[in-house]
Amino acid sequence: MPQPILYVAITNHGFGHTTRSAAVIDVIQQHCPDLKVIVASTAPQWLLDSYISGDYEYHPCAFDIGVIQSDSVTMDKQATLEKLQYIRNQQEAIATTEAEFLRQNQVGLVLADIPPLAAKIAHAADLPCWMVGNFGWDFIYRDWEDEFDGAFIEVIQWIEACFGECDRLFRLPFHEEMTAFPQIEDIGLTGGIPHYSEAELPDF
Repeated sequence: MPQPILYVAITNHGFGHTTRSAAVIDVIQQHCPDLKVIVASTAPQWLLDSYISGDYEYHPCAFDIGVIQSDSVTMDKQATLEKLQYIRNQQEAIATTEAEFLRQNQVGLVLADIPPLAAKIAHAADLPCWMVGNFGWDFIYRDWEDEFDGAFIEVIQWIEACFGECDRLFRLPFHEEMTAFPQIEDIGLTGGIPHYSEAELPDF
């Protein structure tokens, strides 16, 4: 029987999506020790390593951007729009290239948190795509429509179309409606197991 292979695509905005997905990966590996995991993300490996106790293959790539920021609070909406438009215009080439990677590595399932393009990539390789999250980036960008004379509308529609191709969404608590997803399964909160005890942490 061939080794099962899971490909996990993680959005590259901040560390929240990464830590959540890494904690999920760690639990999956405990239940499925024979599983090979490929993590598609540009998140730093030290962060992944602090949550994932088992082996995994690091595949540095990005399929979305979230919001481009110069610091923790300052958003560059214009740069975000331009980068999103670029990704949308290059989606076929991106999906074709990454689908070939999936086939070469004999991936069996794509799990995403929560790059919209992941569904198109999975289906280009004739694979199912499951996603996990409590909001989509279309929800965030919708509040920006008026500032850019509707320029974000096309981007939002594209994201919703991508999400519409997702085979199953595991919807977390405190969620927006996420109506673009055709198949939704509500689940509980995810969490990680601390690697350090309280005594090991420095005083602040």
